[in-house]
Amino acid sequence: MPRRKRTAGSSSDGTADSDDSGDHEKTDSSHSEANQRNNTRLTRASLRLSQSSQDAPPDVKQAAERDESPPRTPTGNAPSSESDIDISSPNASHDESVTKDQKDSGSDPSHRPKRRRFHESYNFNMKCPTPGCNSIGHLTGKHERHFSISGCPLYHNLSADECKVKAIEREKQEEERSQGQNEENRHATRHQAPTQRQVRYKEKVVEMRKRRDSGLTKDQKEKYMEHRQTHGTTREPLLENITSDYDLELFRKAQARAAEDLEKLRLQGQITEGSNMIKTILFGRYELDTWYHSPYPEEYARLGRLYICEFCLKYMKSQTILRRHMAKCVWKHPPGDEVYRKGAISVFEVDGKKNKIYCQNLCLLAKLFLDHKTLYYDVEPFLFYVMTEADNTGCHLVGYFSKEKNSFLNYNVSCILTMPQYMRQGYGKMLIDFSYLLSKVEERVGSPERPLSDLGLISYRSYWKEVLLRYMYNFKGKEISIKEISQETAVNSVDIVSTLQSLQMLKYWKGKHLVLKRQDLIDEWKAKETKRGNNNKTIDPSSLKWTPPKGT
Repeated sequence: MPRRKRTAGSSSDGTADSDDSGDHEKTDSSHSEANQRNNTRLTRASLRLSQSSQDAPPDVKQAAERDESPPRTPTGNAPSSESDIDISSPNASHDESVTKDQKDSGSDPSHRPKRRRFHESYNFNMKCPTPGCNSIGHLTGKHERHFSISGCPLYHNLSADECKVKAIEREKQEEERSQGQNEENRHATRHQAPTQRQVRYKEKVVEMRKRRDSGLTKDQKEKYMEHRQTHGTTREPLLENITSDYDLELFRKAQARAAEDLEKLRLQGQITEGSNMIKTILFGRYELDTWYHSPYPEEYARLGRLYICEFCLKYMKSQTILRRHMAKCVWKHPPGDEVYRKGAISVFEVDGKKNKIYCQNLCLLAKLFLDHKTLYYDVEPFLFYVMTEADNTGCHLVGYFSKEKNSFLNYNVSCILTMPQYMRQGYGKMLIDFSYLLSKVEERVGSPERPLSDLGLISYRSYWKEVLLRYMYNFKGKEISIKEISQETAVNSVDIVSTLQSLQMLKYWKGKHLVLKRQDLIDEWKAKETKRGNNNKTIDPSSLKWTPPKGT
């Protein structure tokens, strides 16, 4: 065997083989001799194995036949429970299954068939947690089996065949949509009004939503209540007739897409749903359902439920530990400097280098609700701006954003999050406005780091639209410049142009780009602003007490 390794190493260099033909002949002869010895050893090993299998009792033979059975599932994930073999050292656990004859024969203990049998036996034992489910089918209609609630057809009140039919329909719709988009893009100009196809589709959607039933009938309510009493939380509630067929179909498509993404992560080994993914967290007065996987330590992640201190962000395993911690925890607000306060709203600047543990815990918490976040432990090059809402018990975490201390691309936000219990209340827009306020103080033009999450993109587009319409409303001149808008609002020119295009306020005419002042959009924004009144969910620049940090 050592001689075989040397010949493989020498043959990897093509120049050495071409220079000396004598060495090449010696290499070939030694290679053939090594192959003969290996074949002899393998023949002896197979002879001993066959003799031992003939001498073995019938029970052992049946167990061996079961080990050699073909795989029952298409996956090959490692076990996740402590009773199974430790996935961190597969070679050590693998060596324990090597028989005495295999060691004497010199065969490789880590050969592939043995590992395949181990994975097959593990997958055979996996089962969907939904009561009464046999793990057949998948919500996406693309897999033969499932092992989680997210992919369970029975949990979603469907059958495996119905999921396959819906998958075929979704593929046909996607093909038709892509073909239509390709034809439109081929003849599209740079700035074009909605096509006839898009207008017809919009009218169709409006008509479908108008036909939505005003409410549930008495029989339907009884049916829904009976379903809920029978199955409880083990099944999804009946969703028919609650909303329009169009919106329900959109929701089903989103469910199938999310199930497909989770299945890909599970096949890649990034998550093991049910044993290595946190489902809920207890955070202050709230119990929050998580959205994504976060790399908490495995001993905490496999619990499925975490208890987190809302002030110091330390995570714990049980309610009792959290209660004891809260009795001793002296933190009532984030560490760092309070750089903004107006009413009950405060913003703290936390240095990732000075408060490393707090910032790491904050990133782990944020990953439970963010899909694209990749920063967990390397927090030293970042500053964290944590927004809180104060009451008589302390400053409660509302959201935060992070930014690089030295950004060469002038990013004013690296990651931004509003906690789920404070979403749709204007706090996200306040965080964005605060980040641009810091850029104005720094006399820079800022932009968020890409890619943005889905909710983050919606929030930023809404903020940019509001900033531009407010600027247009207050603008009294005749000629307007995108550069001037960028300097006054601290919004990047690329973001301004994309927002103007989405509002159809940017046109190309006679070799020039013109910014159109659409009075209808401005009046609509002004009416909403007046209706909103004096809202406290705004940033007051006079309440900021902050100077740009000079060093890192």
